[in-house]
Amino acid sequence: MRGYNIIVVYNENADKILMCKRKKEPYKGLANFVGGKIEKNENGLDAAYRELKEETTITKDDITLLHMMDFTYYLENCYLEVYVGKLNKIIDVKGTENKLFWSTLDNNFFDETQYAGEGNIGHIVRHIQTLKGELLK
Repeated sequence: MRGYNIIVVYNENADKILMCKRKKEPYKGLANFVGGKIEKNENGLDAAYRELKEETTITKDDITLLHMMDFTYYLENCYLEVYVGKLNKIIDVKGTENKLFWSTLDNNFFDETQYAGEGNIGHIVRHIQTLKGELLK
């Protein structure tokens, strides 16, 4: 089964989340979280930190990631691991794979014309918001 991850990165004040505008399919042109493939024999958390560094220049020194939830798509033979974390300082994020931007939390993340994932981004953000105090200490 193929593994993928997405990483929900909050800024240091936990009032914005890092998003990317996808340059390729799936979800070309839509906003999404950063993330990527989990390589064969790679630990999920290590893969999340690797993808985060590759796509944003954020390192383990800048953020502590928590494994929050998983989605398994049996008919597509893949799974998705969701990680969340808050930056411990101001970071100038940079990426070449997709355009990165900070999003405020008052958006409709369920809007499938703007956001990837068939409503999953909205579900993830809402779930984090209910647990925000616990997750983003």
